[in-house]
Amino acid sequence: MKEIELKLQGKIDRLTNKTFKFDERIKDGWFSAVYFLKTREIAKASKQDNIVTMQFFQKEHAVLCGTDEVIALIKEFADEPEGLEIHSLKDGDKVSPFETVLTITGPYQHFGYLEGIIDGIFSRRTSVATNVYNVVKAAKVSGEQKPVIFMGDRDDHYTQQAGDGYAAFIGGSSAQATHAMSEWWGKKGMGTMPHALIQLFNGDIVEATKAYHASFPDDELIVLVDYNNDCIADALKVAREFGDKLKAVRVDTSRTMIDQHFIRQPELMGTFDPRGVNTKLIFALRQALDNEGFNHVKIVVSGGFNEKRISEFEQQNAPVDLYGVGSSLLKINIGFTGDSVLLNGEPQAKAGRKYRPNPRLEKVEIK
Repeated sequence: MKEIELKLQGKIDRLTNKTFKFDERIKDGWFSAVYFLKTREIAKASKQDNIVTMQFFQKEHAVLCGTDEVIALIKEFADEPEGLEIHSLKDGDKVSPFETVLTITGPYQHFGYLEGIIDGIFSRRTSVATNVYNVVKAAKVSGEQKPVIFMGDRDDHYTQQAGDGYAAFIGGSSAQATHAMSEWWGKKGMGTMPHALIQLFNGDIVEATKAYHASFPDDELIVLVDYNNDCIADALKVAREFGDKLKAVRVDTSRTMIDQHFIRQPELMGTFDPRGVNTKLIFALRQALDNEGFNHVKIVVSGGFNEKRISEFEQQNAPVDLYGVGSSLLKINIGFTGDSVLLNGEPQAKAGRKYRPNPRLEKVEIK
């Protein structure tokens, strides 16, 4: 694995001194489609003097991410990268369907074999950034912006965490579950207790919380309260024990479970789905805390949340203070395409594709 430090000069404003980790086998074409490698060999043999312009685009309204990573890739693995002419948008730019986000001009044999890798970087990073952006936007439907914790560590291969965390940051989430997720933008992960900690104390939420607080007294005290499937009762137990020290409670009830609050009062379960984390449960939890004077205790929810579900909670003004979201943010739903559209400065592309200049693109200097 090779670390590449990106230092770009030019009028385009970028995050500088960022370190990307690349597999050195990229240089050997190990991750490139074989037909790109064959085309590179033919270009070297008989078309060395041709200059092509390749442009990259996608087909959605999206939040662009991956430009810095792509430029670092080109800097390290293209032949004579300083001689290429590159124009690019920036990470975090809002882009429209078919809008050109990057162009590269130069001899095909110097960079063409990187086309598929560039598409893949843009696709993953932009998908995650856009997913997070949409979830963060949904978490403001009721007026106040609710923070969103990026909890995608268990939903994909661990090697993706740094890039996904950066894309989530670009999309609007600066609270993330692991240190690796914050590696590219300079913070550390955050978190409190998992269900496993409560299990170690035989399900005793108060004793588990005492142990946590004794070990991490400077951390904000946020307690997971669904272990016994009795969120309200357990939230009140820890609130009574810790008072002002308790910052928040987190509800993560499985969508196959019905909380004891409803099982004890079956008459409440006629007009809605009582399983999992639902608005009725959260309203009841808020009321129970407030009734005993614990108005300061915030409510965090997690477990299967996505843009649609958060919007539903917000439209009902559910008293949620923070959302934890994982798997839905990692859906890769935006695909990028790289097309060679100019040959020696003249239009030349496959049928249906053409050069689409974008005045928003800015020149990037690689030195």
